[in-house]
Amino acid sequence: MTTTEWEPKTQGILDILPEEIVDFETQVERFQAGEWNPNDFMAYRLRQGVYGQRQADSQMLRIKAPFGGINSDQMDALGILSEKYAPLGKGHVTTRENFQFHHIPLADTPEIMRMIGDVGLSTREACGNTVRNVTGCPNAGVCENEPFDVTPYAAAYARYFVRHPYTQSLPRKFKTSFSDCDDDCAISAIHDMGFIPKLREGKKGFRMVTGGGTSIMPRIGQTLFEFVPVEEYLKVTEAVIRIFHQTDELRKNRMKARIKFYIDRIGMDEFRSKVEEELKGEWARKSFDPTPLLFIEDESRDAPSLDARYKSGVSAEFDSWVESNVTAQKQVGYNVVMVKLPLGDINSAQFHQIADMSRKYAGGRMRLTHQQNFAFRWVPTNALFEVWERLNEIGVGESGAHEVTDIVSCPGTDSCKLGITSSMGLGNALTEAIQSVDTSDPLIKKMHIKMSGCPNGCGQHHIADIGFHGAAAKGPGGQVPAYELFLGGSFDGGDTRIGQRVKTKVPAKSVPEALKKIINHYKSDRNQGEQFKDYVVRVGVEKIEPLLVEFKEIPELNRESLDLYMDWDKTVKYQLERGEGECAV
Repeated sequence: MTTTEWEPKTQGILDILPEEIVDFETQVERFQAGEWNPNDFMAYRLRQGVYGQRQADSQMLRIKAPFGGINSDQMDALGILSEKYAPLGKGHVTTRENFQFHHIPLADTPEIMRMIGDVGLSTREACGNTVRNVTGCPNAGVCENEPFDVTPYAAAYARYFVRHPYTQSLPRKFKTSFSDCDDDCAISAIHDMGFIPKLREGKKGFRMVTGGGTSIMPRIGQTLFEFVPVEEYLKVTEAVIRIFHQTDELRKNRMKARIKFYIDRIGMDEFRSKVEEELKGEWARKSFDPTPLLFIEDESRDAPSLDARYKSGVSAEFDSWVESNVTAQKQVGYNVVMVKLPLGDINSAQFHQIADMSRKYAGGRMRLTHQQNFAFRWVPTNALFEVWERLNEIGVGESGAHEVTDIVSCPGTDSCKLGITSSMGLGNALTEAIQSVDTSDPLIKKMHIKMSGCPNGCGQHHIADIGFHGAAAKGPGGQVPAYELFLGGSFDGGDTRIGQRVKTKVPAKSVPEALKKIINHYKSDRNQGEQFKDYVVRVGVEKIEPLLVEFKEIPELNRESLDLYMDWDKTVKYQLERGEGECAV
């Protein structure tokens, strides 16, 4: 079969269009023959989910998982991808519930698109100034507190706006989340558009939140409308996107081109008025009933039988894992099992092993999370011990999901052009350092640590209890890799807060000691039952900053201090090398 005759074996949430991949393959060949302007090709390439790395001739391929949904056949395909095409033999789960694969030759990307297309996966509009992957709560459909399952509506949203004429060249990217209840597990408050389900007199709808975001000038989103019926949520979103698309002032400075800047300038009341005015347009008179686009899938049909027999056992480690990683579903006898992926990485063998586990214990499906983990759903209670043992065998059986040891990091300088520091290297160092902290303390256990290799916030450091973003400090012997700190952020239980910035930069190699010092000081100085985020509000970062003074002074460069001048996992003296990012091209 020639590439022009290829047809996907199945369709997923997003339509896989063979002609689109053929065109991309043709344009790649034209670009490599020198027939494309590099900047023009970059914008085209990004809409196909292919992102340039800091390493020459290497691409990052980003694969969308709408609402975080993924199935076992798709996991097997990703395992083959990592074996055959990814030199590092692994994939990376992002805080946007995507998969990323790094160091991919550009010429290989069309073939990969066909391979993953055969199992219903798409890269379309995973990058660029588009509506990015739609994230969701991993408990949607099984949460006892949800008004209704948002999964079908999240999928309909993704289907409606992919390839939409107004979303192909927005001023900047547009991020969306669907939470399943008022706990706002998908963190609508940091999104361009967020949806929280509501019932009003038995009618389904959403509270719509807009204008949130991290990066520079982080903002908490505000309520656009308290209740929008499900028949109109696509229409109201399109009105917002039309306004965003038409706002020329946002195209003048791409660093300030997100919709949050526009809302911040004119205010939510005026923005709401503009949306209401836009909704009076001729375009809005048609039906926006999402029914034809809904993704309806009865997962219970494939759930393992509650009568099946599994291995049982008794273990203190197992009990600890159940306490932190397992949540009972509203469907009696079944559970959500959160699987902790260290810093979001998953190797080629684990893709296949997890796929097999999904088939046996979870109906062949799973959900990715913004914490860079994934969730098995529909796991019978009597299968939990066997599942835990198997997860340990393949290296992902740690307890502590969504706790202080569940550290989040973006790839940083391992691949990103915008990276300033090796955030993954620091993530590994902090994973080790946190072992010496009293993580059995209930208030410390519930803290969150996140880091990004630059200020842009891909690691969501702004909303962590303790967040770090990469920076460069100046020492007498030259530049030193360092981090800025944000303290007191939050995203749990619907309480979203932006952390307060600490003025002191801490050298990268000193961050583990700084982290331990902050946590230990909090433990000794807090009030009874006081969470870290509330402690920071009470005492202020000004009281915490003196703890970091000892790390501020950078010594002369010599044999003893050389390590301070090198980044984590690096063997050469640090030098800031930052290219132009492609996020806003």
